[in-house]
Amino acid sequence: MFKKLLILLFLIQNIALAQDIPAKPNPARFVNDYVGGLLSSSQIIQLETKLKGYYDTTSTQIVVVIVKTVQPYDISEYAFKLGREWGVGQKGKNNGIIILWAPGDRKVFIATGYGMEGSITDAYSKRIIEQEIKPRFKELQYYAGLDAATDRIIKYAKGEFEADPASEDDGAGWIGIVVFIIILIVVLAIMRKGGGGNNNSRGGGWIPYTTYTGWGTSTGGWSGGGSSGGGGGGFDFGGGDFGGGGAGGDY
Repeated sequence: MFKKLLILLFLIQNIALAQDIPAKPNPARFVNDYVGGLLSSSQIIQLETKLKGYYDTTSTQIVVVIVKTVQPYDISEYAFKLGREWGVGQKGKNNGIIILWAPGDRKVFIATGYGMEGSITDAYSKRIIEQEIKPRFKELQYYAGLDAATDRIIKYAKGEFEADPASEDDGAGWIGIVVFIIILIVVLAIMRKGGGGNNNSRGGGWIPYTTYTGWGTSTGGWSGGGSSGGGGGGFDFGGGDFGGGGAGGDY
């Protein structure tokens, strides 16, 4: 009986330790490696510089967190809890994004703050993991995977949607095209019915036009003038909040 009690206490202690969310870094950093050895110091600096530059021009905080394991949590629960406790993103804007990587579990999750769920949808998060992170992680190219993933997140957040092959989440584009075609047919039908009049026309009547552009794009970008060291420098997490937006995967 005593032996069983000791085993139970040992298990409870391990669970308690595993559940601990790392304390919010001070100073704040965009790349937080609690494992070590998977990224070189120069690679961490490069990621820090890019993400700091993007933050400086947009106030959006993309944060990479590497922990050995999230057990006994589900990785999504861990990511949302971490985002709330650290306050990633700006209060009111909730414009934080976390890339959580647990190499001991071979799992990755992208969690989006409430304010980013419209531009970084669950489907886009899943696509980033499947197309950018997983293939590179399987080849042990960890920095390349994180670098490509953050590039893709920045493009999506800026509205620079890529012309990816058709997939289950691309239906919205086709709906827009169908709507445009229907509108065009209706306009042409109206013109044919009233095309013979002289309503200030020059040989045929006024022809309205509609330009369908799908999702809008925005210009601009980030400058690479961020911190040259491992620390964040010049910023802090602003109290952003997280709901249930994001997606994850194994590799």
